[in-house]
Amino acid sequence: MAHGKDFLPGIDIDLSGQVLRLYLAADQAPFIYAISTALNGPGERQDSGCTPRGRHYVRAMIGRGRPLGTVYIARRPTGEIYSPGLAQGQPQRDWILTRILWLCGRESGINRGPGVDSFRRFIYIHGTPETEPMGVARSHGCVRMRNRDVADLFDRVYPGLAVTIR
Repeated sequence: MAHGKDFLPGIDIDLSGQVLRLYLAADQAPFIYAISTALNGPGERQDSGCTPRGRHYVRAMIGRGRPLGTVYIARRPTGEIYSPGLAQGQPQRDWILTRILWLCGRESGINRGPGVDSFRRFIYIHGTPETEPMGVARSHGCVRMRNRDVADLFDRVYPGLAVTIR
């Protein structure tokens, strides 16, 4: 992210470091969060299970005011709150919890358009169970965060905010 007169607020996702940095003001230190991105590594192809790189933006924000641990299916709250007991009955489920920041690519042919579209791939920044490790690539393509961290991030960002994944 550029600082000084060319500064633009935004999210920077570092795949190699498994860190998300939120820059809001040129004279303010970034907010830094541990994350978990795709086990399959970086990549843009549909159905690859990879985390797409490049320039994106926050297209939609889902979950404002919901409790930590709210469970989502297809971006809708199920009425459940995540618990180890709930998880025990569904051990293979990819849990999407607490908040969803749905990303949209800005680069045609790279992360936008047929076969590579981050929005149509349902690439989110979202909460995950506390049992899932951070700092380790383990997701199915999304950017996973601790529930408290994703709620904190959600409260600081807005639709249209720039997101760079590198």
